[in-house]
Parts: sequence; structure tokens; C-alpha cells
Amino acid sequence: MSTSSIDEIVGDCLAVRARLISRALTSLYDGALNSHGLTIAQVNLLAALGKVGPCPPSKLGDILQLERSTVSRNLNLLLKHGWIEASSSDAKGMREVVLTRAGQAKIESVLPEWRHAQRQAAQLLGSTGVHAVQGIASSMGYAPDA
Repeated sequence: MSTSSIDEIVGDCLAVRARLISRALTSLYDGALNSHGLTIAQVNLLAALGKVGPCPPSKLGDILQLERSTVSRNLNLLLKHGWIEASSSDAKGMREVVLTRAGQAKIESVLPEWRHAQRQAAQLLGSTGVHAVQGIASSMGYAPDA
């Protein structure tokens, strides 16, 4: 591999830049939510479930573009805390999950810290970056109103 090839990848790779931005934002939100015992991924699962209502775990994975194992691991933690419940299940696991009152209360309790992290993220990205992220996600079919 020539130096110019290395320089091109190091200098231009959009994937690495997107991952760096993602890690920085995730760290910011996770730090803000740490005192609640939740990660931003788990808060987004709770919020998505609250938005769509009772649904199969696979639907949450589709909405948030998460691997099945990630959804399963996080839902099991949320289930253990009583923030969600399996409204139907079988030998293969949870067929449908629903947000509980405790889960709704948990969302409400994290809101001040989430808002703080949201302001920090917006400051980090700047208004142009915020609009770019929202526009890119929208054009890729991310549907927060799912």
C-alpha cells in the first residue's frame, strides 16, 4: 500500500469520522444518564416503545437500526427493572413488549439529564451539524414518528 493510499484513507474516510462523532455523542449522553443506570441506547428503546406501543422486539430493532442481540440484551435489562414487560411470549422468548408505568416514569426522570446532554450535543455539532445529522437520518428513512 502506498503512502498516498494510506493518506487518502486516513484523510478522507467518512466511516471513521461518523464513528468518531457517534462515539463522542454516545459518551456525552451515557455520561449524563449514568446516575440513572441507563445508557442512551436503553433510553431510546424505552422512548421508541412508548411511541409505537406494544410491539415485537424486532420492530424496535428495525426502528432504531439495532442488531437483534443488542435489542435482546437491552430489553432483558429493562424487563429486569420493570420498565417494560412482555405482553406475550413463547419458548423462543418475548413475542411482544410494552412500556410499563414504571418505564414511563423512568423516561420522565431522565429527561432533565437527557436535555442537558442534548444541549451539549447541539453545541458540539453546531446548528449546521445538527441540521445535517437530522437531514441525513431523515433521508435514510429514520422515522422517529414510527
